[in-house]
Amino acid sequence: MSLNARSYLLDAGFIALHYSGNAKAKPYFDRILSARARGFISEVNLAEFYYKTGQKKGLETAETWYNQVRQAGFQIIAPDYSITKNAAIWKINRSEISLADCFALATLKDHADVLLTTDSVLSAIKGVKSVHVSPL
Repeated sequence: MSLNARSYLLDAGFIALHYSGNAKAKPYFDRILSARARGFISEVNLAEFYYKTGQKKGLETAETWYNQVRQAGFQIIAPDYSITKNAAIWKINRSEISLADCFALATLKDHADVLLTTDSVLSAIKGVKSVHVSPL
């Protein structure tokens, strides 16, 4: 679904797929990196990507990949009043979703057409256009 979308918001897991060489994620990255689609990342999800990479691969790798993502042409969206409030509302209503993913959902609302995620819970939310790619 949605390989023809104009814009995507990536969660931390989907960014990690790129670095693991996941073939199902590659077409989305190709569209974004070639400027055929716009790519957005919440600053909070980028922090999640950094810390999870640091835990699994070490701080040096986390730093390298983090800087590569920041320089790759994605629009990194910092939380503002509206995003923060909407993330909190998501968390109130869906306690099973991580706070970082609530920020992704809140950022998606005003910035992108489709959420790219590795989280099956996020991809099952009614009214949220998403593409789920399993990390396995």
